[in-house]
Amino acid sequence: MTAVAADAATLAHPGPPPHRTWGALSDALVLTERNLIAYLRIPEALFFSSVQPVMFVLLFRYVFGGAIRVPGQSYVNFLMPGIFVQTMAFGAVSTSVGLAEDLHKGLIERFRSLPMARSAVLAGRTTADLIRNVVVAAVITAVGYGVGFRIQTSVLAFLAGVGVVLAFSYALSWGFAIVGLSASNSETAQVMAFPILFPLTFASSAFVPVATLPGWLQAFARHQPVSVVIDAARALMLGGPTAGPVEAALAWCAGLLVVLAPLAVRRYRRSV
Repeated sequence: MTAVAADAATLAHPGPPPHRTWGALSDALVLTERNLIAYLRIPEALFFSSVQPVMFVLLFRYVFGGAIRVPGQSYVNFLMPGIFVQTMAFGAVSTSVGLAEDLHKGLIERFRSLPMARSAVLAGRTTADLIRNVVVAAVITAVGYGVGFRIQTSVLAFLAGVGVVLAFSYALSWGFAIVGLSASNSETAQVMAFPILFPLTFASSAFVPVATLPGWLQAFARHQPVSVVIDAARALMLGGPTAGPVEAALAWCAGLLVVLAPLAVRRYRRSV
């Protein structure tokens, strides 16, 4: 009798399907591949996403660099970690634009009709954008070396710095997924994203030492996540104490991901 009751309870309230986690991962990988193929079919998008950071490197290196003094090191070495973080942060906007476009075209409604995990659409988009950022990071590194940037630590430390930046960009992508799912179209998503990014990237330690900013702005610039990640990348690429800055940067990355990913999945469920 007890066994029968247990079977009835199981049928009435079934537990999670077997291999549910692996199924969600498989769905995410399929959609990641789909988004990467879309990038390959539109190489202009990848090209122009690389042109913007190159322009920033050249602008600050040769136009503003002569007027900015950084104690103890060359300006180009100071600049490049900031360019890495700024580029990856701006690259996160493509997540919002891509999702807004898929939503506007009705593609996400088709995904919803398929037997796939709800998080797979977002995970596939953010993972594809992360892979694209790896390519862009390689381009920026080559351009940086062309204008005089040199690693002051080791190749492994430099790669660790790039890894921290990529982790930050991945966490940001989930936040901009919320923006894309809230926008009526891709153009609106882009307009909504940049007012968030501009204060964070330019009121930071990306292009000038925080000490040169107005006093009322220094507290914000020093403790906001973009500056924290830049400081960690600089420590790993140029030298100096690394434990504190890297721990703070990883804490920001983990905190943003823990908060933003569930919010993005929740917004996705409501949007469709």
